[in-house]
Amino acid sequence: MFRVRTLGRGLVTPYTRWSHRIHSTAALNSARQGLVTPRRTQSEIAPWRIQSTTTGTDLLRVYADLSKGKLTAFVVLTAMAGYAVAPGAAQVAPLLWTAAGTALCAGSANSFNQWIEVPYDAQMSRTRNRPLARHAVAPGHALGFGVMAGTLGVGALYVFVNPVAAGLGAANIALYAGVYTAMKRLTIANTWAGALVGAIPPVLGWAAASGGTLGPGAWVMGGILFAWQFPHFNSLAHTLRADYSKAGYRM
Repeated sequence: MFRVRTLGRGLVTPYTRWSHRIHSTAALNSARQGLVTPRRTQSEIAPWRIQSTTTGTDLLRVYADLSKGKLTAFVVLTAMAGYAVAPGAAQVAPLLWTAAGTALCAGSANSFNQWIEVPYDAQMSRTRNRPLARHAVAPGHALGFGVMAGTLGVGALYVFVNPVAAGLGAANIALYAGVYTAMKRLTIANTWAGALVGAIPPVLGWAAASGGTLGPGAWVMGGILFAWQFPHFNSLAHTLRADYSKAGYRM
């Protein structure tokens, strides 16, 4: 009669020991023949690097993805709505500079967001094809793009529009990249910070058209956008709750 003894989770018999030995030997032989790649140590793992050569056209596409082009376009549209509703005669040059400055500020904030969240983006089905997550561009390159876009955007608003618009553009970058992004893994109150980010563009547009004066209409438009963010964010978070949980986001 065989002796039976318990080790850890279950029963270990002469058969299980023999079976484990057979499977271990087979795995070792497969690894030696190149059928299975042996586990690599940490020192053997290659450092982060771009996986493919990026051409000029590809780089423009990468910049558009870093800026979250569609989201940035909606931000510019809401800023233009504030500009259109504000009292006073619309002027083409300030309108164009407001659009360009707002786009650069939004692109900067989105780039910083992706630079910070790349380890978590790689875990989610929704975001794993973003440029940094798929190694289309180096992290330092993405960070440099964000700094350059933010500097140009705030600078353009300050020089060609007015200081109030420039301050709102800078505030949006700081709120989105520095506050909202940091709060996403800490508390569901991140939605309030995100809603404030979404409310600023029409106020910025109003300030651009009115010479920096913020009337009641600016706060009404900002309030409408602020309130709209909650059903938008909450419905998105509910739909993607399983994906968000992979990265530890508290949405």
